[in-house]
Amino acid sequence: MQEFVEFTSANPWLVSGLVASVLAVLFYELRLKAQNIGSLGTSMAVQLINKGCSVIDVRDAEKFAAGHIVDSKNILATDFSADSANLKKGKKVILLVCDTGSRSGELAGGLRKEGIENIFSVTGGMEAWRRENLPVVSNSSN
Repeated sequence: MQEFVEFTSANPWLVSGLVASVLAVLFYELRLKAQNIGSLGTSMAVQLINKGCSVIDVRDAEKFAAGHIVDSKNILATDFSADSANLKKGKKVILLVCDTGSRSGELAGGLRKEGIENIFSVTGGMEAWRRENLPVVSNSSN
């Protein structure tokens, strides 16, 4: 303990910087939790898909047919929100995806505010998915 006290008194700027960094990280994490963030990056989405989550593509049928995430279902955002009552009953994680992540993000955020905590949006949508060279299938290849 004596060595710790000596170190802190000899390096006040270093200790202050460490304390400030820890507080900044804690503040950031608490702010994210308070905002009830419902978006995930592509790497986390892949992990959840590998664990068996459901993927719902909220783009129109033409874009879905041109290329979508393997085993995803195509349900328009307007049709999907009407089914939110059934989502509260299920515990399975649901990923929403659209072109850029904005439409699916809004939908996921709205559903999370309704109390559905097992729903997330893929940040960047299909554009980010393709940019990461992740697998995409089209209806013509099925």
